[in-house]
Amino acid sequence: MELKAEKITRQYFRKTKDSNVFLALHETDLLLKSGTLTEITGRSGSGKSTLLNVLAGLLTPTAGTVYWDGVDIYGLEDSERSRLRNASVGVIPQGQTGLHALTVLENVKLPCLMYGAPVSDEAALALLEQVGIVDLQNEYPSGLSGGELRRLAIARALIRKPGMILADEPTGDLDDENTREVLTLLRKQADLGAAVLLVTHEREAAAYANKVYRMNGGILEEAQS
Repeated sequence: MELKAEKITRQYFRKTKDSNVFLALHETDLLLKSGTLTEITGRSGSGKSTLLNVLAGLLTPTAGTVYWDGVDIYGLEDSERSRLRNASVGVIPQGQTGLHALTVLENVKLPCLMYGAPVSDEAALALLEQVGIVDLQNEYPSGLSGGELRRLAIARALIRKPGMILADEPTGDLDDENTREVLTLLRKQADLGAAVLLVTHEREAAAYANKVYRMNGGILEEAQS
């Protein structure tokens, strides 16, 4: 799957020093290709999550266009965009998003169940095994640590074998060993053909990436090697 962003921006009406507008994302072009892992790094508040949410179809850009395999996603109705995202894109959000009324196993299967896609316990359990929480399959999110919730979100994002993965700080709350396992898992998804975008503070993540960008003040620039 290929993602192409052309001249996207995002602004908010907010009083700043010289203006009533805050430009959270300056005009940005970005191409994510199948089979590659792209890393975006930068300080908190630099605009990384804003960019990811625009690319994920979750935050309408003020200007510009986002294409998924040639489809202008913001030209679609919300319901159409949501269905397309569910089928083709795995989003790993920065926050903790497990539904508390469902078990860990049920949470992982949820993207399939929402639209009637086939799913088996075996497939969900295999993902939970990969992220190291298969023994928690019958627990509820309220009983999980922050790191365990993060790994739940990763498994859930991968359940439909998406062609694109957008991961916002997926290693937050994880120790060094689990961080390496998650980075290895995302690298594997890219090697299997997915287009992977990784937003992270992890210094070692660059070793897993095909291309690295830095973001500062809403401006995205390719990092110099």
